[in-house]
Amino acid sequence: MTWLRDLSVLWSLFHILILFTMLYRSRYSKRKTILLTGIIMGMLAILNVVGVILYGPQVMGKIFILTCTLPSLLFFWFVSKDRNGKFFFTFCLADTVALWIIVVTNVLDYFIGGQSYILMFFGRLLLFPLLEWVTVCRLRKPYLELQEAVVKGWGIFAGMTALYYVLLAVFANFPVVITSRKQELPSFILILILMPMTYATILAALYRQLLLYRKQQSERLLLEQKNSLETQLENQQRIRRMKHDMKGYTVTLSGLLAAGKTKEAQEYIKGVQSEMDSLSGQYCANPYINAVFVHFAGKMEELGAECRMEIQLGEEALPYMELCQILSNGLENACDALKDLTIEKREVCVQMKYSRDYLLIRIRNRCREDLHVDKGTIPKTDKEGQDHGFGLITIQEAAERQNGEMFCYTENGTFVLDVMVPSHSF
Repeated sequence: MTWLRDLSVLWSLFHILILFTMLYRSRYSKRKTILLTGIIMGMLAILNVVGVILYGPQVMGKIFILTCTLPSLLFFWFVSKDRNGKFFFTFCLADTVALWIIVVTNVLDYFIGGQSYILMFFGRLLLFPLLEWVTVCRLRKPYLELQEAVVKGWGIFAGMTALYYVLLAVFANFPVVITSRKQELPSFILILILMPMTYATILAALYRQLLLYRKQQSERLLLEQKNSLETQLENQQRIRRMKHDMKGYTVTLSGLLAAGKTKEAQEYIKGVQSEMDSLSGQYCANPYINAVFVHFAGKMEELGAECRMEIQLGEEALPYMELCQILSNGLENACDALKDLTIEKREVCVQMKYSRDYLLIRIRNRCREDLHVDKGTIPKTDKEGQDHGFGLITIQEAAERQNGEMFCYTENGTFVLDVMVPSHSF
């Protein structure tokens, strides 16, 4: 029945790979990442399975850090976007959780399954997919957000997970496998119980930081909307005064022209035009969405950017909370990108169109020439303290809450953000 053992080893290696790829972020395109991972990790898995067949699990268990852990660590370090505490924490998290399942099934098979490898095989066959299901449903999305939102504090957590990994690996295999050291089993079981509790504590602490970050983002957005609404109300009052005074302007202008004072009439028209130009734009009827446009139009003007607003909205009942989130984060990212460019290259175009089937939003802004983003991926900022990637995740989640989709990509030195929301969701 050793073939069940060997097959379970291959199954475990395959699912360690799946678990890690769910949680880390590659710096390459999805296609290239899958190709590289399949080639390198496939060869590594075959090498370890052959080693188990030739030398047995006890010998390979003692050297698997050299034959599996370190080579995969170096490979994913090369592929990963994050080359700091985030990467090491993610790597050790995936490996330690997988090693925990391997060790537990091995111990259970030895003492309960009679070392027939049946309990080991079916235990791993069920537990790894269950772990991945929990990861997809509960962990993956908030964990990716954590990597974007939480900048500091990963180093100490990475150190803790690395020590747990070494402790578990050494205790399970040295000087001989734990099943041959029955007197040490109580201590080993306590370690197995303590490990998931420690990980739960670490993830809970990180998640609290994420909630705090979300709260700060929401407060910032609400403050910006409040300020923009106040500005808009002032503009609307000035517009009403302009309308009220228009009759007087017309009478004055007619009098000047009737008296043949053409030059004075021209100067008077310029004065009226100057007062009208001082009013901020009225981009759409929805006061909340318009407030966002007014606010960021002012920021674009401060940056000296050429900004075009092509807004085709009426008085539709729109989910303004989600749309304000999408527009605020998208335009904030555009402002950050324009700061890296010279003034003559600062351009942004915002298009928003409502039809019977879809609400379409497109934000196009010039960006660095070396920035490359494939469609379907989310870029990560290379500047600490900025929340570019987190902003895009927020946009994506806001769109998904309305059954919509978000795509971003680069083309010809331009970053494009597209959001499509079906009209029937409103």
